[in-house]
Amino acid sequence: MTKVKIDAGICGFMTKVTAEAAGDDVKLTIVSGCPAVQKMAKEIGDTFDPYELCLVKPGDGPLFEYARENFPVHVACPVIAGITKCAEAECNLALKKDASITFIKD
Repeated sequence: MTKVKIDAGICGFMTKVTAEAAGDDVKLTIVSGCPAVQKMAKEIGDTFDPYELCLVKPGDGPLFEYARENFPVHVACPVIAGITKCAEAECNLALKKDASITFIKD
């Protein structure tokens, strides 16, 4: 089981993701303060083929396809990347390593 916490930034919404490998699939549990992410988690289901979820070109895959049609306009939201990272690590498609975006004040 792999867990991540995603701080989306200025919106203040936090998202917690648990990924659990289940045979050839990965099961995701997504808990978020963001109404758009909550709706996505309800509508797309919780079980995915990890290769179709994680090893696709940027902007492809079931999460991005849903977001493209249903999310408010906000391309920089890190939540989908965080969900994908969690699944990727759980399924041994990537190593577990924190990622971040840090603003530099000059």
